[in-house]
Formats: sequence, C-alpha cells, structure tokens
Amino acid sequence: MALRLLSRIAWVLVGGLFIFSGLIKLNDPVGTAIKLEEYFEVFSVDFSKVFLSIKPFALYLSIFLSTLEVVLGVALLVRWRLNQVLWLLFFLTLFFTSLTFYSAYFNKVTDCGCFGDALKLTPWQSFTKDVILLVLILLLLATQRYLLSLGRVTNKIPGFIVLVALLLSVGIGVYAYRHEPFIDFRAYRVGANLPKLMKPSAPLRYQYVMEKGGQQFKFESYPTDTTYVFKQMVPLNPEDGPKITDFNIWNDQGDFTQEMFIGNRLLILVKDVNKADRESFAAINTLLAGLEKTQSPKVVPVVITSSSSQDFDVFRHEINLSAPYFFADATVLKTMIRANPGLLLLKNGIVVGKWHYHDVPQATEVQALLK
Repeated sequence: MALRLLSRIAWVLVGGLFIFSGLIKLNDPVGTAIKLEEYFEVFSVDFSKVFLSIKPFALYLSIFLSTLEVVLGVALLVRWRLNQVLWLLFFLTLFFTSLTFYSAYFNKVTDCGCFGDALKLTPWQSFTKDVILLVLILLLLATQRYLLSLGRVTNKIPGFIVLVALLLSVGIGVYAYRHEPFIDFRAYRVGANLPKLMKPSAPLRYQYVMEKGGQQFKFESYPTDTTYVFKQMVPLNPEDGPKITDFNIWNDQGDFTQEMFIGNRLLILVKDVNKADRESFAAINTLLAGLEKTQSPKVVPVVITSSSSQDFDVFRHEINLSAPYFFADATVLKTMIRANPGLLLLKNGIVVGKWHYHDVPQATEVQALLK
C-alpha cells in the first residue's frame, strides 16, 4: 500500500515538473535559445568546434526540447504508452543530470536555465534536482504496474490529449517567439522601476574569509590583526543586492545612463543591425512621426544599439530612422527585450510599455500609457 502511494505521488510530481519546466521555457523560447548557445560555446572549447555549427539552430532546439518536456509530462500523467514514455524520461533526465554535474563540477555555466528566468538555480541545486528526479523515474519504472491499475488506458483519449498538448506547446513557443513572453520574469518587465532596481534594497553585508597558521577564519567585520591573510569576501545577503547591475548607456560624449530616466523616453532597441527586421521600421517611423506631432505628453525617442557607430550610421540612413542613438552592451539588450528591434517606453525610469517589432503600437496607445 505504501509503495503504491509513493508511486502515485512520484507520478504526479514527475509529470507536473516536466510540464511546468517545459511551459516556463516555451514562455520565453528566445531566452532558452540564448542559454543553449551559452552551452554550445562552452562545449566548443572543451570538446569540439562542431558545437558551434549547432548554434544557429538554438531557437529550433529550444522549442523542440521544451515541447518534448511538456508532451512527455502530459503523456506520463494520462499514462499514454507508459513504459516507452518512462524510458524516454529516464534517458532525458540522465542526460541533463550529466550536463548539470559537468556544469557544477567545472563551474562552466552558472545558471542551467532549467526554469528560465522564473526560478534561478545554482549549478549544484540543478544537479541535486536532476538526481532526485532520476530516482523518482526509476521508482516509476519499477512500480508502473500500480499506475496501470488506475483504470483503462488503452482507448484513444490519452493519445488525443498528447496530440493536443503537442500542438498547443508548439503554438505557445512560436507565438512567444514572434511576440514577447506571456509572463515577463525579467528585471525590465512592465512596471519595473529601473533606477530603484539598480540600487541595493538593503545595506549589503559581507563575511571576510581569512587565513592564519594554516587555518581559515570567518569574520563579519574586517579584523584589525594584520597577521591574518585575506582569502575572499562573501556576501551574506546577495538577495538584497541590485537586481540590475549592467545597464549603462553611452556615446562618444560620455555616459548618459541617468538621462534615460528623465521624463518620457521611447527606447528603440536594435541589438544587431545585421540581424534587425528592416521591414518593421516602416511602422516604427510612423509611430515616431505621430509622437512628434503631439506636444503633450512629450515623448523623446532614443535608439540604443550594440552595433558599431559606422555600421549603425549606414543602417539608420537606409531605413530613414531619425532619432539620436546611443550604445549599450549586447547582453543587456538581449535581456531587456527579445526582439530586434524592440520598443521600451519609460516614464521617469519606470517601464510602462514594451513591444516586439510585430506589435508596434500607435502613437495614441503610447500617449495613453503616459497619462
């Protein structure tokens, strides 16, 4: 009786976790693809340059692997082809367990991206999670007879449910790619106060690791005894640190980060001019023309790019983009928005609007958000 109950608890936990993990990744397939690219770059250095040839397909792999997680989780819960599904889950989890161990042991990728931006896990936490999951799947393989005894599973309904899960998963991933994530877990989400997020929420406290006579000692204040040798400084409350640490805007004249938080600013984010969707600038230029005609509320358009000034000068003349431009780190722009180009509307540093290039708003919509 106890084993039967344990089997059914594991059944719900494993199925639910795979569905949750897959949906979180499908919510932001571009973010998942960025994480895959990070793994490919690491593997290309440690194992083979062939991983760099897979990098261009990261987005397709992102949607495929995330969809696979959801479909396998649903298939497990409805007990469709139970034995085959359990073995697929076992080998998939075994692969990810090896991956997270390698990442944790050699400190290669500090965030596995298992749950996207919704839940950050350290490499060792990710590995522990995968080991527990592996044990639960082994339990299910050994006790699947208890799941089969729950009722008749040979009809066509489970297969139909799995098919629906497959279609919905692909649809969610493709839609999220062509727009913004359904739920934005990033620091630049609508409603975020960027200047506030760039400051610690509480005074940071540190622990000082010192060495003396071959022994290690830990202090919460730096020791005055000069015979101690400093080893490292460890934050005691890292969760109170700034949520945004790398937002910097500049041009040849200097730093303009704080200026971006003054008044109403429409940030036009262009990560890479060579990969930007050029056709979308017709709608963006129409928006800028509409905003220019309106005196109140006044909106200042600003272009931010990570491309070189030479490349951007050529690009902006080709698309007739009339707005001052500044520079930012490419990784920051990827975090701010998944589109290239994308739009971010700031009101005194607070994000009040965010759009993919497929969803460029009308001037009236922008103005309504600023009232």
